[in-house]
Amino acid sequence: MKRFGLLLLCVALSLYIFAENKEKSAIERAVKDYIQSQHRVLPDMMANGIDTSLAKRTYWESEEGNEFILESTYEDMVNLAGVYNKNGDKFPASPRVDIDIYDIDERVASVKLTADDWIDYMHLYKNGEGQWKVINVLWQLNNINDHVSKKR
Repeated sequence: MKRFGLLLLCVALSLYIFAENKEKSAIERAVKDYIQSQHRVLPDMMANGIDTSLAKRTYWESEEGNEFILESTYEDMVNLAGVYNKNGDKFPASPRVDIDIYDIDERVASVKLTADDWIDYMHLYKNGEGQWKVINVLWQLNNINDHVSKKR
């Protein structure tokens, strides 16, 4: 009987680990859709990884020196993915993509993405169709002095 109990415990633990790894993989896929769509100029990939209610924010400084919150929407990010790296000069040949999943709790997750020039703190949720989507992003450039509007 003890062996049977131990076997059940091992099976339950294996199923739990499998399910957790499956969730982590799906979360990483959504984050990779977000960043790799910018590398590869693939707006449909961006649309796949983010929620239509996306709120992406950072602090910015105007040419006059006034700080404000710069916001990007779902539409902004899908459009950005279609043009940002069109000339292939915005990222190194092997771009940095470090994903740290801080927490997963049922249908929500907190993640840090470290890319070449910036970091993104992200919130994701698992929608009704079982897909993980990025819904909130707070980001900053690694060089915070670059958070200034440039005269065009």
